Amino acid sequence: MGVYAVTGSASGMGCQAAEKLRAAGHTVIGVDLRDAEVVADLSNPTGRAGAAEQVLAQCGGRLDGAVLAAGLGPKPGPGMPRTVFEVNFRGVVDLLDAWRPALAATERAKVVVIGSNSSTTIPAVPRRAVRALLAGKTARAARTVKLLGPAAPSMAYGASKIAVTRWARRHAVTPAWAGAGIRLNVLAPGAIQTPLLDELLAIPQQAKAVQSFPVPVGGYGDPAQLADWMMFMLSDSAEFLCGSVIFVDGGTDAYFRSDAWPRSLGLSGVPRYLMRLRSFRAASHDD
Repeated sequence: MGVYAVTGSASGMGCQAAEKLRAAGHTVIGVDLRDAEVVADLSNPTGRAGAAEQVLAQCGGRLDGAVLAAGLGPKPGPGMPRTVFEVNFRGVVDLLDAWRPALAATERAKVVVIGSNSSTTIPAVPRRAVRALLAGKTARAARTVKLLGPAAPSMAYGASKIAVTRWARRHAVTPAWAGAGIRLNVLAPGAIQTPLLDELLAIPQQAKAVQSFPVPVGGYGDPAQLADWMMFMLSDSAEFLCGSVIFVDGGTDAYFRSDAWPRSLGLSGVPRYLMRLRSFRAASHDD
């Protein structure tokens, strides 16, 4: 049996994942604001550092996997864009950076980052905010979306999920992750019946947006079913799954992007393709 870290373990999809892992006989180190093995606030550097250290102490320096499910939705508020970025982006990348050696120690670790179909279905998310997050400039990203007025909460949420998904895909294929036996993938849910969704539905403006969003199969997703997807992505069956983004959203992404993906690189992508190919061959030769 393995040892797994689960952020956001006190409610929603994180809670369901933790329960299923425990039911399968695994040890779970939950991280949340309450009711968890590690009680921590991921919205600030001190809280994230403390959470990372406590998990490493409790797992003895070896993790078989992790689920990064802690997150905030697009709630209005003067400081919310910055807080959303701190939790949804830095609350993933800072912990995974700290836990990577413990994940590598097991040589077959699996990591699931909870992204969102918002990364592909919210229009006009400012690219500058995404670039700023990936460059480690959270305050700049917050200033960028703050200028968008009433749209700021949705733009902040979308930017956080785009950035964390890109971070995961960039790192998943590197020697430090794939080469160390760590499989890093993203699960991208749509509207799931969780406390986070309940909070949004309690805000009239957000409720209208959620309820009018196309979900071809209808209704909202079941967090327990999403946890089943996580269990598969943490299993040995996912050994060949690397850097993938799995949409479980009732068909929303497909509805908006039925012809946008998959798409070949095209001529403009050839130089980058060749550069990546040479880089991979060089790294493989070095190994």
